[in-house]
Amino acid sequence: MKKYIYITLVCFGLGLISCKNDPTEKIKKDNVELAKKRDQEIKEGSAIISFEKSEHDFGTINEGDIVETIFAFTNVGKSELIITSAKGSCGCTVPQWPKEPIMPGESAEIKVKFNSSGKPNLQQKQVTLVTNTESGKEILTIKAQVTPKSKNS
Repeated sequence: MKKYIYITLVCFGLGLISCKNDPTEKIKKDNVELAKKRDQEIKEGSAIISFEKSEHDFGTINEGDIVETIFAFTNVGKSELIITSAKGSCGCTVPQWPKEPIMPGESAEIKVKFNSSGKPNLQQKQVTLVTNTESGKEILTIKAQVTPKSKNS
């Protein structure tokens, strides 16, 4: 029992000693201002991806159809644009993207194929791009109204 009381007192004492200094006193205001300025400069010089469209509606298609669309874009930023990866929200949505950097002012395309097999009715899928833009990711969306196969086939 004495051990528990002793340990409790030691912990309490250490707690009082460690709370003596205010950690915000260690922050230098000059450093905060420099960090804000640096972040703003990085933001202004980053890659910016501008899509002609970020959503595509295939309209009505038949179940089993494989359709594709192209999302054209331009790097309107001040540094090279790098698309690290592109992933569909399911295996039925397959993107192809440029693996090389896109320089400022240059344009490129992302091709997206959608396989409607086993996907009847209204479908909405996303392609997530991991990029070096300010947000770090971009979302493209495809839609289709898939007419189900007749059960007699």
